Amino acid sequence: MSEAEITGSLRPEETLLSKASGRFAFARFRPKLLDCLKDYTPELLAKDMAAGVTVGVLALPLAIAFAIASGCSPTAGIWTAIVAGFVISLLGGSRVQIGGPTGAFIPIVFGIVSVYGFQNLMVATMIAGILLFVMGLTKMGVLIRFIPISVVIGFTNGIAVVIFMSQIKDFFGLNIPSMPAEFFERMETLWLYANTMQAPTVAMSAASLFALILWNKKAGKWIPALGKIPGPLALLLVATGLQAVFAFPVETIGSKFGGIPQDIPALTLPSLSLSTLNQLIQPAIAIALLGAIESLLSARVADAAIDDRHDPNQELMAQGLANIVAPLFGGFAATGAIARTSTNVRAGGRSPFSGIFHALTLLLVVVIAAPAAVYVPLPALSAILMLVAWNMGEWHAFTELRRFTIPYRAILLSTFIVTVVFDLTLAVELGMILACLFYLYRMSELTQVERIPLEDYYGSGALGAQQGQQRIAAYRIYGSLFFAAISKLEALLENQDAMARVLILDLTKMVSLDTTGLDLLQTLERTLGKRGGVLILSGLNTQPASLIERSGFAQTLGAHGISSSLTDALLRAQLIIQSNTLATEQTA
Repeated sequence: MSEAEITGSLRPEETLLSKASGRFAFARFRPKLLDCLKDYTPELLAKDMAAGVTVGVLALPLAIAFAIASGCSPTAGIWTAIVAGFVISLLGGSRVQIGGPTGAFIPIVFGIVSVYGFQNLMVATMIAGILLFVMGLTKMGVLIRFIPISVVIGFTNGIAVVIFMSQIKDFFGLNIPSMPAEFFERMETLWLYANTMQAPTVAMSAASLFALILWNKKAGKWIPALGKIPGPLALLLVATGLQAVFAFPVETIGSKFGGIPQDIPALTLPSLSLSTLNQLIQPAIAIALLGAIESLLSARVADAAIDDRHDPNQELMAQGLANIVAPLFGGFAATGAIARTSTNVRAGGRSPFSGIFHALTLLLVVVIAAPAAVYVPLPALSAILMLVAWNMGEWHAFTELRRFTIPYRAILLSTFIVTVVFDLTLAVELGMILACLFYLYRMSELTQVERIPLEDYYGSGALGAQQGQQRIAAYRIYGSLFFAAISKLEALLENQDAMARVLILDLTKMVSLDTTGLDLLQTLERTLGKRGGVLILSGLNTQPASLIERSGFAQTLGAHGISSSLTDALLRAQLIIQSNTLATEQTA
C-alpha cells in the first residue's frame, strides 16, 4: 500500500474553517447512499445484492472468530456484524465500505474484557462511538490522514502478531483456564501450559490451515466455480459437517458457549457503574482512535479500486453511530474492514446497498442456521484467524527497511514492538511523537543561514570604514525559521557582524516564520538598536510578512526596516551609513 493511497489529497470543503465566514463550520450529515440513489438502476441492484450475499457468507466465520479471540461470545460477534454493518452502510460516507468486528480490535477488546468485563466493554464501545461521531462532526476526518505510513505499517504488523499469538491456545488445544492480557504474562502462561497440548486439536488445526491455504491458491484453478466461494466459508462448512458426523474430541462453539441463539436480541442498555466510568475513558479513546484509522484506511483503499472519493467526516459519524447502536443489541466495537470491503469490490458491489444486503444475509443465516453452530470446531476458527493475521501484515516492510532512513526504521520498529509488547494506543502515541521529532529535526536541518559576500555588490574594499563600526553585513535565510531552527540565527547575536551599523536579512528563500522565530528577530533588532545598529528585512514572503505585520514588528522596524529586495535593502543601508557619517562630521 503506497503512502498516496493512505494520505490522499484534501478537498477544499474539508478545511476546518469556513473561508467565507472565518468561523468554525460543522460537517454536514449526508450519507453516501443519497448520492447513489440518483442514478441507481435494477442492474446495479442485482450486482449489489450478489456482492452483499458473497460478503455476508464470508463475514460469518470471521465475525465468530474475531469475537471468540476477543474474549466475547460468538453471538456478540455476529450481531456486531449485522447491526454495525447495516448502520455503517446505511449512513456512511463510502460507497462500498463493509463494517463489523475486525482483527485489529482483538488486542484492545480482549484487554478490556479481561480487566473490566463484557458489560464495561459495551459501555466503552458506546463512549468510543460518541467520540467518533464528534470527530466526524468537527471535521477531524482529514486529520487521521496525517498519520505517517511508518506508524500505520508498524501498528498493523504489530496487531497481526498479537492476533497470531492469541490463537496459539486454541490452535494447539492448550488447557489454559484464563489467558492473561499482558504480553509477558501471556508468554509465561503459554510456556507453562505447553505440556497440555491436545493431539486431536493440533491435527484439526493443522489440517484446517493447510486446507484453507490450498483452497485460496488452487480451488479456483482446479474448479472455477469453487473459486467464488470464500475459503473461510468453505472451511467452516466442511469442518462443521465433519464435526457433526464424527464428533472429534475438540472444543466447539456448543461445548464452550452453548451455541448461538436464533432470537433477535432485545434492545437493552449495558449496565453502567460510575466507579468504573472514569477507567473506561482511555480504552474508549483507544477504540475510537483505531476505529477511525482503520475505517478511513479501508475507505481510502476502496476509493482507489472504484475510482471514487469517500467523505471521511460522514464515515466517522456513521462509525460513531454504529458503535453506539451495536452494544444495544449485545455487540461491541466495529469499524470498516479492509478484507471484507475489498471482497465487496471484487464481487461487484458499487453502492451502500451491497453492505446492507451483507447485513441482511447474516441475519438470515442466524435465523435459519443457528442450531448448526454448536458443531463449529474452534480449531478451524483458529486456523482462519491465523491466516487472517498473516495476510494482514505487510511483512515485506521489514525486509525493505535497509532502503529507508534511520528515522523511518526507528518509527516503524518502535511502533511495532510497543504494539506487540505493551499497548496499541501507546504505540501510536510513541510513533507520532517520534515522527514529529524527526520531522522537526529534518526541517531544522533544511534551515540555513548564509552570509552574502557584499564585495560582489560593492567591490573589494568598499566596506569597513570607521574602524569597522559602520559596516554593512547581509545574510540570506533558507527554509523555515521556527522554534527548532532558531539556533541557526542565534549565532548572529554573538557574531562580530552583529556589530555592523546595518544588518540585512534576505528572506526571499524563507518560506515560513513562527512566533519563536519572530521573537528572535525582535531580540536581534533590540540588540542592534542598543549598539546603534539597524536591522533591515528584505524579500518577505506572504506568511512571514503577515506574521510580522500582525505582531506589530513591522511598525517597530519602521519604513526603512522592510524592503522588497536585497538591492533595495543595500541602497537603504548605504543611505543610512552616509546619513550617519554626515551627522558625525557636522557634530565634529
